[in-house]
Amino acid sequence: MFSHLSLHRLLVKALADLNYRQPTPVQEQTIPLALEGLDLQVCAETGSGKTVAYLLPLLHQLLSKASPDAGCRALVLLPTRELAQQVFEHCQALMKYTRLEAALVCGGEDFDAQAQQLEENNPAIVIATTGRLVEHLDHGLVDFSALEVLVLDEADRMLDLGFSDQVLKIVDAASPQRQTLLFSATLNNKWLPFVARKVLREPEVVEVSGGRSAHSNIREQVVLADDDEHKQKLVRWLLANEDYEKALIFVNSRAHADKLSGDFIRMKLRVAVLHGEVDQVKRNRVMALLREGKVNVLIATDLAARGLDIDGVDLVINFEMARRGDDYVHRIGRTGRGEKEGLAVTLIKSTEWNLKASIERYLKHRFEPRVISGLKANYTGPKKLRASGQAAKSKKSKDKKKTAAKKTKQRKRVKQNIGKRRKPAARPGKSE
Repeated sequence: MFSHLSLHRLLVKALADLNYRQPTPVQEQTIPLALEGLDLQVCAETGSGKTVAYLLPLLHQLLSKASPDAGCRALVLLPTRELAQQVFEHCQALMKYTRLEAALVCGGEDFDAQAQQLEENNPAIVIATTGRLVEHLDHGLVDFSALEVLVLDEADRMLDLGFSDQVLKIVDAASPQRQTLLFSATLNNKWLPFVARKVLREPEVVEVSGGRSAHSNIREQVVLADDDEHKQKLVRWLLANEDYEKALIFVNSRAHADKLSGDFIRMKLRVAVLHGEVDQVKRNRVMALLREGKVNVLIATDLAARGLDIDGVDLVINFEMARRGDDYVHRIGRTGRGEKEGLAVTLIKSTEWNLKASIERYLKHRFEPRVISGLKANYTGPKKLRASGQAAKSKKSKDKKKTAAKKTKQRKRVKQNIGKRRKPAARPGKSE
């Protein structure tokens, strides 16, 4: 029960309203340490309850120590606008019975309106994306000299997106006496140790999951496909036959997202699309439609894989295999959240087999093979496999490669020999 964590009574009251009874493992381990004022580096998989794990101790500290005129006392940095919006909504729900003010600062919204809100409301909590916050910092519109708590959420994602310089600029502007909580879904980002050393002071490390463990409540299946047209038929079958409240379909490019959404809209499916070229107004509209249930299928690039918390996602379909193991983990982590079960189906054609095998090896578990009756692929997988699970090259292809290399060497030799031949002596010209 949350009651044994010695949280402020107004927070306990809000938790009861939200029907939050039992803390998750990451909350159980993180909250007591954060309440002691320690710097933390926390690694936990998506859907594990990280947001509440840092918001509760942050709010408890602000409520326990009154500083009404201190300005910004807590700052939460996030990699994407959608995630910032979600954290802002979580924060508002948890501080329902308090007088604390929070502000949302992210790109795609009116800069002057944000500046006015920051000046007039003097919020104790700012929840922001790095790019827009740096703009306000450069204009002298925010002051972090009294900052008590700094949270870097999805820190690995921020670094993947190239925001390390912005993060460090914001950290340099913050009070050195602050408490810093760094959260990530993996420990595999090469820049993460460097940034952690810069921003944390003798941190406690909490590792609930390294991001590679199998999601025990998500069934992970693979369906073989011949080509993209075959994949579309498979997706249509899954959407028509699987039980789900909401479904996410992941692709690797914006062009593919737009094409698929157009095809499915023509089929009268309640579908929307989300990728980097969708403007903020439309993004907000898409998320609202999803939450209201007016749209129940979202086609997205990996922009949507990190941090989005959409209730009722029972089905994730990887139209294209994720390019990296971590991206795959974040994609399927949109379902099976909390105590709920979910299904993740990945469609694999011949050119994606080796990528599938490398991700299985990275995750240290195999996906469940599945065949959909009436839509079985002609492609049945490689004839021979290496120990890694990847396709073994046939003797024929090896011989072909050797023959091609031999011919290349021969051509080079001929060119060299021609170059070594002596040119014929010039014929003497006529005397004048």
